[in-house]
Amino acid sequence: MAATAAMVAELRRMINELDATTYDDDTLELYIERYPVLDVLGRDPQEISYLTSPPTLSEDSNWIPTYDLHAAAADIWQEKSATVAEDYNFTADGGTLARGDVQRHYQEQARFHLSRRKTKTTRLWVEPRITASEESNED
Repeated sequence: MAATAAMVAELRRMINELDATTYDDDTLELYIERYPVLDVLGRDPQEISYLTSPPTLSEDSNWIPTYDLHAAAADIWQEKSATVAEDYNFTADGGTLARGDVQRHYQEQARFHLSRRKTKTTRLWVEPRITASEESNED
């Protein structure tokens, strides 16, 4: 599983970090790779093998690397919001310094990207697994 340079560049634009001063490419790849999703063919990034006991989870070698960039962007905007949490608005001598609005804007960006995340899928399995022969005996 590896994020491409194009994905990193797109995420960089989504978070308004056009250079690597704060977030280098390796760090952005880590954020991206936190959110693997089903590929265009509907394959899960991981597959479960029931040939072992307990079942084992492994990477699906046929999965086309596909990630949720909006979820990664939301994480970064939330992190950026935390860095300016102590900023405040200040009024003196008829002038106003609205530094506290920066955090509100960062949080709005986080909400924007959270609202555009890909839908999550969850697989449910009956445990213990019922085999086809057991199922036919129930009739």
